Amino acid sequence: MLCAISGEAPQEPVISKLSGNVFEKRLIEKYIEENAKDPVTGDDLTLDDLLPVKTARTVRPRPPKLTSIPALLSTFQNEWDALALETFNLREQLTRTREELATALYQHDAAVRVITRLTQERDEARDALSRVTVSGSAAANGDAMAVDAEALPEELVAKVEETQAKLSKSRKKRPVPEGWATAEDVSSFAVATESAVPVEQPTTLALEEGYAAVGGLKGDVAIYSVAADKVERSLQVNEPVTDSIWTGAKVVFSTTKGSVKVFESGSEVASFSDHAGPATGLAIHPSGDILASVGADKSFAFYDLVNLKRVSRAFTDSSLTTCAFHPDGHLFAAGTSTGDIRFFMTATGEQATSFSLGAPVQRIVFSENGYWFAATAKGQTTVTIFDIRKEGDAARAKVLETGGAVQDLAWDYSQQFLATAGPAGITVQQYAKSSKKWSEVMRKDFAAGRVRWGSEARQLVAVAQDGRIGVLSAQE
Repeated sequence: MLCAISGEAPQEPVISKLSGNVFEKRLIEKYIEENAKDPVTGDDLTLDDLLPVKTARTVRPRPPKLTSIPALLSTFQNEWDALALETFNLREQLTRTREELATALYQHDAAVRVITRLTQERDEARDALSRVTVSGSAAANGDAMAVDAEALPEELVAKVEETQAKLSKSRKKRPVPEGWATAEDVSSFAVATESAVPVEQPTTLALEEGYAAVGGLKGDVAIYSVAADKVERSLQVNEPVTDSIWTGAKVVFSTTKGSVKVFESGSEVASFSDHAGPATGLAIHPSGDILASVGADKSFAFYDLVNLKRVSRAFTDSSLTTCAFHPDGHLFAAGTSTGDIRFFMTATGEQATSFSLGAPVQRIVFSENGYWFAATAKGQTTVTIFDIRKEGDAARAKVLETGGAVQDLAWDYSQQFLATAGPAGITVQQYAKSSKKWSEVMRKDFAAGRVRWGSEARQLVAVAQDGRIGVLSAQE
């Protein structure tokens, strides 16, 4: 007689009146309390349905191996050995688990440290890269190299090559445009109009189709109509402006906080923050589709103005102060705080050559003949004309003395007139192709920080640091 639940002989057997099955009393009572059913048939079952079975109480015999003290001791020894082995295995597993946990925690901590370090390096990447010491054959010859230069995308490389092929062919045969200002016209320039613009501490001037954009250190910009002689609207850059350029419908500003902001129809349409320090200069490619910026973080970047995105960037070993594109667009020039003027290939960002000015470069402008560029340094009263076809001292084609510190330069489209601006006033230097000589044809006592040529070189628009904007034109 065996219990239907445990399968062993019951100590207190009971039988179900409904199914006739035998159960251990304590087991079936507990099952009925929890389920109220017969565990075998599944029918409803209560305690009243159980009948005790009267049987003689039997004593279970001990297993044969536990009938003596030596056998019991041997069994206890085996049990102890098994317990000792199990404890040893548990300790080993615990040790391994602790080691794995410690390794995981160490890896997690290392990962967090790496992420933190990389985040910091990301924020300071430009400074870190700019501190790299450039060495090699180029450095041994006195030329600095670009570090981590990025090439332009293929479609922009094709645009650069197309622009160069188109402009370089027409440049050699290009005559002075009809109706262009003559030396007599420029020599008679005088201040025709003079107005105050609502810009505190103006620092930049961009000119396009008779409108001038004047930006200042307070982040405000005034759009001035040259013809109407009035400010027609204003823009808010909200950061101190360091340079500006106007191309088509877009006006671009660089700031001391490293931003390059693009405005169109009076609204900001794009903003780039690729410079770790101040963005110090802007330049527009002759195609009008590529914008360049340079910064004090020793880097220069190119932007796609059509899709409004950065497309390449390169680092040098010196802070960059100003920049300009060659008239054909295949070369990009950047001035440095060490007095060098570096030329880079526009398509690849690789350095092509360099020229030395001897002091932090203030401004660079190219002549439309494609051979010359003019440059001046901070505090210098001279303008140096370089010939890019030559090297070393032979590249210095001419040094022009202006009689005062030069802060800005502007070369007209006919490549005859080079205007200079500074605290001492505005001058115009003329190159006569027939005599191959330079001469000063105009000097006006208008202290200006920025100057630009107007249409057909018949006007000069200048901005003074006290907020005055003046238009110089020929007087009858």
